[in-house]
Amino acid sequence: MRPKHIFLFIFFTLFFLSYPGDSYYFHIFAYNRELINKVEPTTKINIHPIPYLKLPYYPEVTAESIYLVDLPSFTPIYSKNENLKLFPASTTKILTALVAYDIYKPNQIITVKKTIEEGQIMGLIIGEKITVENILYGTLVHSGNDAAFVLADNYGYDKFINLINKKADALGMKNSYFSNPNGLDSGTQHSTAYDLSLAARELLKNPYLSKIVSTKEITISDVDFKYFHQLTNVNKLLGEIQGLGGLKTGYTENAGENLVSFYKKNGHQFIIVILKSLDRFNDTRNIIKWIEENVDYINPKF
Repeated sequence: MRPKHIFLFIFFTLFFLSYPGDSYYFHIFAYNRELINKVEPTTKINIHPIPYLKLPYYPEVTAESIYLVDLPSFTPIYSKNENLKLFPASTTKILTALVAYDIYKPNQIITVKKTIEEGQIMGLIIGEKITVENILYGTLVHSGNDAAFVLADNYGYDKFINLINKKADALGMKNSYFSNPNGLDSGTQHSTAYDLSLAARELLKNPYLSKIVSTKEITISDVDFKYFHQLTNVNKLLGEIQGLGGLKTGYTENAGENLVSFYKKNGHQFIIVILKSLDRFNDTRNIIKWIEENVDYINPKF
C-alpha cells in the first residue's frame, strides 16, 4: 500500500472512531447545552449610604439618654448614655404590640374580663367585645394602659410577660427587662435607648403595625357598636413635622418624658429614641433640625 493510501486510511479510521454519533456523552452535551453554558449570576450586595456629620457639633437636648440611628444601615449618628438603664414607661407597648401580633389575629374578638384605670386609658368596659385590631389601636395610638393590660390578661398575664421578655432577648435587647405590658413604673422594669431602637426597628418591619403607630386619630368601637372610643395619638409632633411617622410616647413621674420616633427625609430613614427628657417634643424637634442641617451621606462604590 502506498504511503498516501496508508495516511488516508489512518485519517478516516481515527475520524469515525472519534465521531460522537449517538454516544451517551454526545447527547448530554447536545441536548443540555444551555445548562452547560449557563453562568451562575453573581450575588448583588446592597451597600447602604453611610451617614456622616458635616460639622462636629450636636443638638441641644434635655434628655438623659439618646440614640439616633440611620435605619437602613443601622449606623449610629448620635448617642448619649444609650446603654443607661431607665424606666421605659409606655414605650414598653412597642414590645406588647409585637407579641400581640405574634399570638393573635387582628380580627380575633376579645371579651374584656378585667381592666385597669391607672394612668392613660382608652376606656374599655368589662363585658365589652372588641377586636384585637381595635385594642392595638388603643395601645399604640392612645397609649391605653387598659388596652395593653387586656391583651396580656386575655392570653394569660404571666405567660404574656414571659413572651415580652423572650421577644426582647430575641431582638438583642440585652439591657432590658419587662414586668408589665403597659410600662407603669416597676422596680424591675427597665430598658435603654439602644434597646428600644431595636424594638422600633422590628416594629417598622411590620407594615400593619407601622400603619397603626402613624395614625393621628381614629374612632373605634366594640363589635356590637355599643361602645365607641375616640383615640388621639399622644405624639404631638405627628402631623406637625413632615416626614415624622410616629412610633411611641412614654411618661411616668419616675421615667420622665420618653419618645421613640420614626423620621424620613430625602429618602433617608431614622429612628430617634429619647429617654428621661424634660421636653421630649422639643428635644425631638432640635434633633430633626440638626439632622437636616448637619447629616449627609456617602454612597460607597465598589
